[in-house]
Amino acid sequence: MPTIAAGEGGPDGARDSGRGKGSGKGSARTLCADPGYAALKAQVIARTGHHYYADKDDLLSDRLRRRFRARDVPDAAAYALLLAAEPAEWRALEAEITIGETFFFRYAEQFAALRATILPDLVAARAGEQTLRIWSAGCSTGAEPYSVAILAHELIGPDLPAWQVTILGTDISAEALATARAAEYGRWALRTSPAEERRRYFLPLPPRPGAAREGGYALKPEYRRMVRFERGNLLDLLDGRAPPHLDGFDLILCRNVLIYFDAATVAGLMRALARRLRPGGWLLIGHAEPSPVFADWLDAVSLPGTVAYRRPGDGAPLPAPSPAPWIPPELPPLPALPPQAMPEAVADGPVLPAPPPPRPPAADGGPAEETDDADILPRLRALADAGDTGAAWRLLREGLAARPTDATLRFYEGLIAGALGRDAEAERAFRAAIYLEPGFVMAHYHLGLLLAGLGRPEAARRALDNAARLSQSLPQDEALREGDGGTAGEIGLSAARARDGIADRIGRGPA
Repeated sequence: MPTIAAGEGGPDGARDSGRGKGSGKGSARTLCADPGYAALKAQVIARTGHHYYADKDDLLSDRLRRRFRARDVPDAAAYALLLAAEPAEWRALEAEITIGETFFFRYAEQFAALRATILPDLVAARAGEQTLRIWSAGCSTGAEPYSVAILAHELIGPDLPAWQVTILGTDISAEALATARAAEYGRWALRTSPAEERRRYFLPLPPRPGAAREGGYALKPEYRRMVRFERGNLLDLLDGRAPPHLDGFDLILCRNVLIYFDAATVAGLMRALARRLRPGGWLLIGHAEPSPVFADWLDAVSLPGTVAYRRPGDGAPLPAPSPAPWIPPELPPLPALPPQAMPEAVADGPVLPAPPPPRPPAADGGPAEETDDADILPRLRALADAGDTGAAWRLLREGLAARPTDATLRFYEGLIAGALGRDAEAERAFRAAIYLEPGFVMAHYHLGLLLAGLGRPEAARRALDNAARLSQSLPQDEALREGDGGTAGEIGLSAARARDGIADRIGRGPA
């Protein structure tokens, strides 16, 4: 099953960036000009359901060309014929276009919710039967289910031998699953793990012959044996092909998978996942994936920095989707901001240099010569979506050198720095984006999530309150800039829930 995340792509981030021979920006344009490309793209999206690639020709072209080279075919039409003649090639292509980078304890706020709320709730609820069933759908190279295994091992403690804990990881990529079963990782997969955690959960590996001087890490056997893996396609849930054992789970993690699909497929998948939860079971999805329509099947639970979903505990059948349109909740009115005022959450933001002077006119008196600066954002998004954070970071630094006061580039600086575990730089970048553009909703939102994950609840609440109130002032069906398709109503609701959850936690005091 596919997984995707901002700042991730390929086993342990090791996939090449597509910048070498026969790839990159120029090659993507060449393939898009191929007469057979449009038909092949339509066929790929129809077959896989990956609507994620509908507006990402650079990324899809790069991955198609890898299969062209692997199978020695010259163009899109020839590859389409190959797919028709060899159905097995579809499996290789699906694995190629699936962006499967992951790392341990990714999304600190969700793992904080697992550690503090979700898993303790499940352990208490299942203490009588001493069973726990967990499914990581779209597990990629295994870091997610292994991270959950580590938490379960620590929470259940010495009673673990008496429990029957089943943790299943599924993915569409056989290559990713092979890495998962080996349970051996490089530094990239452990990039947010402190040295103490590496020593506690992993055994150091010697460098491989001819490799860099530093070796990797092998997960310790006590965690490794808690997880098993199998190949599976999430879309099998919709057409009856899913095996019967994919049912009766206490916890399902399906993070950064739904963004591949269109709205109708997402709704069908969410309902199918909800039906595979036991009463009182929990579901975690990616930060950019929540939708108000999910409330037709599951209860949304606001936790610090994130929203989780839960099947009602009474065991009642799941109702049919409501045909009524969603009406966003009333939020406090947004006060008018005086000119040049900065929101409270960024009052201590950095002082940035003045915008660079305009380019001088060309020598012949015509307009100034344009560079390819305008191409940076699409290329940056493609690299970040593919998980090549190293290349994305380098391109970002080039862009900021030329455009230091570009709020969108500062926003991506925050996202990528956060993905790399550089939290202080991420905070500075988000604050810079808001300083440059006080109404930048997604910068407020991600700043709030970052601060919540860093254990700074008051500052996180202020940032999320800004995001909620700014969203409320916009048309509720308006797609927010850099919101991964999320509307003002959806992001506003998510920010308000996260803000209120933090306020509740502050009011209760320490547990």
